[in-house]
Amino acid sequence: MNGLTLAYLGDAYYELSIRKHLIELKLTNVNDLHKQAIKYTSGTAQAKIIEYLMEKELLTVSEIETFKRGRNSSGPGRKNIDAKAYHYATGFEALIGALYLEDIQRADSIIGLAITFIEEGALHGKNSG
Repeated sequence: MNGLTLAYLGDAYYELSIRKHLIELKLTNVNDLHKQAIKYTSGTAQAKIIEYLMEKELLTVSEIETFKRGRNSSGPGRKNIDAKAYHYATGFEALIGALYLEDIQRADSIIGLAITFIEEGALHGKNSG
């Protein structure tokens, strides 16, 4: 599967996982759910997550290769986000998509790390966007 197809799948699985997490936190107002979800799912947030995972060496060589495949296939980007962040976010989504297909437990583990990263950053006023 090409990088963009993996990103398409990864975006859906990551979004679903975040929504499930927020509902488990007992959030019920749809507007609140949406506002909270953006903290985890925005392109900027995803770019920061993947940078953190690589900086802390929490990814395998194969996972980094999958990230790069998605990053490099992401096209020109969008107007509302920095080009580098857009490419990194697409790479993150491609990684999640590939892991969803190959090793869903690992996908869930990385999503758990992402959630922790975003929530710890929110406590310290960092990582959101």
